Amino acid sequence: MTNKELADLLLPDVNSDISIYEKKYPERNLDKNAVVTRFAPSPTGFVHMGSLFASFIESKAAHDTNGVFYLRIEDTDQKRKVENGVTGIINDLKNFNISIDEGMTSETEEIGEYGPYTQSMRKDIYQAYVKHLVEEGLAYPCFCSAEEIEETRQIQEKRKQRIGYYGRFAKCRRLSHEEIAEKVKNGEPFIIRFKSPGSFDEKIRVHDLIKGDIEFPENDIDDVIMKSDGLPTYHFAHVIDDHLMRTTHVIRGDEWLPSLPKHIQMFKLMGFEPPKYAHISPIMKEEDGKKRKLSKRKDPEAAVSYYHEKGIPVEAVKLYLMTLANTNFEQWYDCNKDKTIDDFKFDFKKVSASGGLFDTDKLYNISKNYISYLKATEVYDRTLAWAEEYDTEFAELLKTYKDYSIKLFNIEREQKKPRKDYSCFSMIKSQIWYMYDELYKDVQEYEFGMINNKEDINNILKLYIDKYFDISDDKDTWFNKMKDLAEELGYAREVKEYKENPEAYKGHVGDISMVLRVALTSRSMTPDLYELMKLLGYDR
Repeated sequence: MTNKELADLLLPDVNSDISIYEKKYPERNLDKNAVVTRFAPSPTGFVHMGSLFASFIESKAAHDTNGVFYLRIEDTDQKRKVENGVTGIINDLKNFNISIDEGMTSETEEIGEYGPYTQSMRKDIYQAYVKHLVEEGLAYPCFCSAEEIEETRQIQEKRKQRIGYYGRFAKCRRLSHEEIAEKVKNGEPFIIRFKSPGSFDEKIRVHDLIKGDIEFPENDIDDVIMKSDGLPTYHFAHVIDDHLMRTTHVIRGDEWLPSLPKHIQMFKLMGFEPPKYAHISPIMKEEDGKKRKLSKRKDPEAAVSYYHEKGIPVEAVKLYLMTLANTNFEQWYDCNKDKTIDDFKFDFKKVSASGGLFDTDKLYNISKNYISYLKATEVYDRTLAWAEEYDTEFAELLKTYKDYSIKLFNIEREQKKPRKDYSCFSMIKSQIWYMYDELYKDVQEYEFGMINNKEDINNILKLYIDKYFDISDDKDTWFNKMKDLAEELGYAREVKEYKENPEAYKGHVGDISMVLRVALTSRSMTPDLYELMKLLGYDR
């Protein structure tokens, strides 16, 4: 029995003419430096921060070079698939403005000429290549049961040997064609394994765009390439898809580094040019002085829903991810205030090989800075959008007092150094609640500073209202009156005067201003007091 006859016996209804697919999916007509890469998640739930980081880098690398970024759904493990898993992935990418050029756009729809972009829909393609490998003597059927495989694993563990189906443990590799034919005729279930020509004692060197040159032992494991249900394993599907979709760069987590020798081996034995690989280290978090991987279970910031619930602008998250992605981005951004993240060119050489450290404070600082440069109307619109989902009471107030709210957001905004009060939209209510009558009730605490005696406070307020308060004053007039008020009550007109001769005064004009600020708002930290008073109006 020839290899071709064996292949026909194993896969009788499969056409092994792989030239069909080579013609159907030709080389892309792109510049030689264009990056074609993919985000290839399994539909097992929503995107987490590690996946978002990877997809962000993949998208950036492709779009910076006028290449292609596509979404491929790797659903060959049907047991792990969840309902609407693809929709969740697509929505998460959209929510962070990560746009795909090709791939899945819904559970059933896609765009692009290199599909299907869902692996379970590509079964015929994989089987054609599997059959071709059998014909070439590079693959064979394995009839070992799960129990036999487990027994082999236990023997290897007991003897402290490498785990896997290789060498003398690969017993089905030694079956003759006649023995195989007999088992097939008897209806024994089988899988297909790749026949590795490698030797574990030999070394291969691979250049990784992030890790540099890495040396591995050659792969000698006869990996499963087709399961009993006819679907491929990840390793095999990855090779076929990245070849036919003409992927130039595979960017993925470094947990896949141990698989690199087998992937490179498959590419080369099948006559394919391997793509360039870039393995990203996981995002780390510091805890009790030690670094650990950001955890989906332990860390709320690992879930992308965290950023929506907090109301951190998508743009700020992406700016932060760029600081993790390229070590030179922060300095570039500081020197190019008139430019956007799209103007910055991603560089694999500037990716930290050891992984970035997730710093929540830094993320909030970036977010605070970003929000400070938004127009007041944008702050209003985005705060309202957040509140409509997470705080309907606040949303109703914003809608009821739209113009008033926009004016409030505009205080100290349109100036060279805008005020930076808000690090996320979820905290805005806690910063400005006192400006809404419906929220300013039952105030229990007033943050009075140096002047905290009730009689002194009443004297200051009464004198201000009776003698100095005029809502029509411009800012200079108002502040000069504040100085007059301070002087009349025994406080220095200028802070400098007080510092030079503190024994001569009760305090200074800033202390008087603080009394008014706290009396009006209950808070010691607020936007410009004059602007707040003008916005409140005479009666309020």
